[in-house]
Amino acid sequence: MAIATKIASHISKSSWIRRMFEEGERLRREFGDESVYDFTLGNPDVEPPQAFQEELLALARNPLPGMHRYMNNAGYPETRAAVAAKLARDSGIDLTAEHVIMTCGAGGALNVVLKTILNPGEEVIILAPYFVEYKFYIDNHGGVPVPVWTDHQTFQLDIEAIEQAITLKTRAILICSPNNPTGVIYPAESLARLGEVVKKVHKRNGHLIYVISDEPYARIAYDGKQVPNIFPLIESSVIVTSHSKDLALPGERIGYLAANPRMDTVMQFMAGAVFSNRVLGFVNAPALMQRLVTNLQDESVDIAAYQDKRDLLVRELTALGFKMVIPDGAFYLFPQSPLADDVAFVKLAQKHHILLVPGAGFGAPGFFRIAYCVDRAVIERSLPAWAGLAQEAGLKAQ
Repeated sequence: MAIATKIASHISKSSWIRRMFEEGERLRREFGDESVYDFTLGNPDVEPPQAFQEELLALARNPLPGMHRYMNNAGYPETRAAVAAKLARDSGIDLTAEHVIMTCGAGGALNVVLKTILNPGEEVIILAPYFVEYKFYIDNHGGVPVPVWTDHQTFQLDIEAIEQAITLKTRAILICSPNNPTGVIYPAESLARLGEVVKKVHKRNGHLIYVISDEPYARIAYDGKQVPNIFPLIESSVIVTSHSKDLALPGERIGYLAANPRMDTVMQFMAGAVFSNRVLGFVNAPALMQRLVTNLQDESVDIAAYQDKRDLLVRELTALGFKMVIPDGAFYLFPQSPLADDVAFVKLAQKHHILLVPGAGFGAPGFFRIAYCVDRAVIERSLPAWAGLAQEAGLKAQ
């Protein structure tokens, strides 16, 4: 075999998201763009905020000497300080630049954290439904993913189930809020309870468990809701995030990791993470993007546009008989599949030129994901197709 056996196996199990996106390319070639309704990929359809364009133009007109050279592997001190100041305002905890590392997106940040903390065979609890790449990232560093279901009705944290899943091999618990794929936000009360669980384990046997909070959607929250900052609630916590969603910069691969200053071993962790950022081959986050996001820590895309699309889809699909938890944030819906086999339902949707991702791709058979970060006109054009799909799937309009 020309490639590693493990990689060949992973390819066969690889992301449903990409698989369905590729199916969309085929349908578009056959039927035209206007007749295909692609809800597969979490690729923001909005443009970056005007402040980003202004920063980009200013830097292009007034380039800094040496602005494309290497810097400290952790990133520019001024960028890290700006991130730390934002986190300090949000958390009420005194962070400095030494608690922040700029990374190649949230995916890069998560791989850096996992390489830093995992010994071979140690376990990472992931909460179903989960982002499918988590399993591959954990495997990258010799870890073992341990899926634990959230509440089946609300997708909220099941603290008892998490506690029961903790073993002497548990090294981390990975959460995502607002969640991909469900869009739910975990409230402060639940996070505080989770913090008590890991603190109890640590006190009982000296076993440190990290809580890694994956937060690329943290600024995309609806109905006036806020995403709780994890640092006041869980001492052994690390935030990994990116500006892919809040500034609509997914292709620029700019993000960061931040460690809770209240963690006893925080500086040892940071030294390990800086080293890991280098030896994983990231070396440092993109220099130009670091410069640009320094002054944009309080900026965000237009959240109202996403909420409008959420409301439109929830209203129309609920009326057709689909059942779902209304998301608090992010830009996904995760309805129940009308068919017991969610993969069969997604294939049925393709007959109506609707492209979806089965829940099986997120460790949650029986559901399907809709990414509504598309032009509103696409949603509007798709509504007759949704009606035909609902009828063929046996749903009854409300």
